[in-house]
Amino acid sequence: MTVNRDELLELEREFWTGNQEFFAENADRECLVAFPEMAGVMSNAELAATATKPHRWRNLEIKLQGIVEPGSDIVMLTYEAKAIRDNGEPYQALVSTGYVHRMQGWKMMFHAHTPTGTDTGKAKS
Repeated sequence: MTVNRDELLELEREFWTGNQEFFAENADRECLVAFPEMAGVMSNAELAATATKPHRWRNLEIKLQGIVEPGSDIVMLTYEAKAIRDNGEPYQALVSTGYVHRMQGWKMMFHAHTPTGTDTGKAKS
């Protein structure tokens, strides 16, 4: 199966901005996550519960760095992301996401953020 990059990047954008329903529909039964503030295996319901208003993003920019298909039903992608948190704080990270293809379509099964720094645009005191 050849993956549609645009389809996966749209899923990625929605995972940054989507609600709990989107997460529940598009994350696999279990997902391995690695963030600075949390790491481990999360169930679909646990992951969906993280998609609340304080965790949403805006002005998202994604710059794809690489994509591989190690199997006919698995794809991994890495990209640079820049976004603004709901509270106005800028955020930059190198992000990797793994998807597995199920009968219902691509499901996120791995997601990791490595913060690369932020540019607040504010004068330093």
